[in-house]
Amino acid sequence: MSQHRSLKGASTITAKRNVLKRFERVELLKKRGQFKPGDKVIGLRKTMPEA
Repeated sequence: MSQHRSLKGASTITAKRNVLKRFERVELLKKRGQFKPGDKVIGLRKTMPEA
């Protein structure tokens, strides 16, 4: 008997997320050169996740 697809582990989820967590947004902005040390992490600019 096979396992229902909703019961599989989180590691098998490969759907693309369109919302980033704050630390992911900061990392992305640092990589783009739009975030500098000392900048506030509240009110970050909008970002599109990399494909």
